[in-house]
Amino acid sequence: GAAPRRPGWPGGPGAPTIADMSRLIRMDNTGHTTLAEWTADDPVAVEAAIAAFRAELDRGAFGMVSTGEGHAEQVKELPIGAGLVIMRRPIAGG
Repeated sequence: GAAPRRPGWPGGPGAPTIADMSRLIRMDNTGHTTLAEWTADDPVAVEAAIAAFRAELDRGAFGMVSTGEGHAEQVKELPIGAGLVIMRRPIAGG
C-alpha cells in the first residue's frame, strides 16, 4: 500500500507532490520571486505563508488569484486552498 504521509520530510516518503503544493509569489520588474510554499495540512507552513502575504500587503502590494483563463480576482486574505497566489505592486505613474 501507500506509505503514510509524513509532513516535514521534504522529498522523502509521504512528502506532498508539487501538485499539492500552493505557492505565494511576487511579480515585479525583475520577474517573480517565490515568497512561500505550503500545503493545507502543514499549519507551520500555512502560518508562514499568511505572514508573508500580510507583509506584502503592508508594503502596498495586492494579492491576485486566478479564477480561470485570463481572469483573476483581488484577495485581501490568503486563500489557503489556492494553488497560486500572485502579489503585485500597483503600477506607478500613469
